[in-house]
Amino acid sequence: MEQNLSFRTLKAPCGPSEYRDRKSKFLGYAYPVNTTSGAQELVDALWREHPGAAHICYAYRIGVSQPEIRMQDDGEPANSSAPPIFGQIESYDLHSVLVCVVRYYGGVKLGVGGLIQAYREAAKSCLELGRIEVRRPSAVLVLRFTYDDLDAVLRIVDQRRLRVVRREMALSCRMDLEIPLSDLNRIREIFGPLPEVFIEVEERTES
Repeated sequence: MEQNLSFRTLKAPCGPSEYRDRKSKFLGYAYPVNTTSGAQELVDALWREHPGAAHICYAYRIGVSQPEIRMQDDGEPANSSAPPIFGQIESYDLHSVLVCVVRYYGGVKLGVGGLIQAYREAAKSCLELGRIEVRRPSAVLVLRFTYDDLDAVLRIVDQRRLRVVRREMALSCRMDLEIPLSDLNRIREIFGPLPEVFIEVEERTES
């Protein structure tokens, strides 16, 4: 993966949008997501929020260089729902996003053509509500150290304006920093003069 690769994603969740056709109601939701498990949790949460829905169809693309892509028609005719949703993800050139459309059945069949239009329009109108931002791939740098090095670590974090995503202060200290992937080696070198600070890269994310 190119370290300077940037990508477009949602800044925050958006929706619901609403689209109606012949008494069926389609609600669109979109989320920034980092992992497939996180995407599934969001789908599960929608089912809890909409227990009376007939279908919750969705699509996601997670990552940039080797994205994980999934499309779920959830019992609708094959390719009538998830592919039109994914088409809007592609149209907006988004990565690390999940788009879901909740359908409440109105008693009238729409046909494959009608379903394609409904799911496409629900996804499109939802993404129109979203705020899109450009991000760079990042890594989570995990620092483990004792209280003797706390002041020195905090000084570096403050001076370099590093983003702290997790902080634990117990018998020893842990601090997780989200670092642009292109800056990873440089930031590791900055902590080099602190030999008692143990550093590891716990995960890498493209969202």
